[in-house]
Amino acid sequence: MKKMLTNTGAALVFLLLFALSRPLYAQEAAKLEALLETPALSWEQTAAFVLEAASAEPSFDYAAGQKWLPKNVSPGDTARLGGVALLLMRSFDVKGGMFYSMMKSPHHAYRELVYKRVISGNADPGMPVSGRQLILMVNRLLAMTEKAGVSE
Repeated sequence: MKKMLTNTGAALVFLLLFALSRPLYAQEAAKLEALLETPALSWEQTAAFVLEAASAEPSFDYAAGQKWLPKNVSPGDTARLGGVALLLMRSFDVKGGMFYSMMKSPHHAYRELVYKRVISGNADPGMPVSGRQLILMVNRLLAMTEKAGVSE
């Protein structure tokens, strides 16, 4: 009888946690859908998404404080591909080549991520970044870092 109550209690706790977590999934899906529909992201949106994916504090101020963003950008400015490359390289601690290691510039971060095939297609470091592009780049970067972690 005692074991049955324990199993029943565990099942109730599981159901309660499952029921409480469902709105979180809906919120995350809504955030991703909104991101996918955004043709040109702001730095605030970009930093929040990238840093959350990198398991860091998802805020523009945190990224700026860590010097993971290009100089002189504001939260409402349009995120540009070269700067996003810098944010991705720094927040995910991606090692780069000699020029990136010396300069840590958006230009060299962009070139490094093109080389690593995180950035693909017709791209220019000065172009605005859409939500779809950002999700694809983060996905490729996560796959790359996961693959590197498995092979070590």
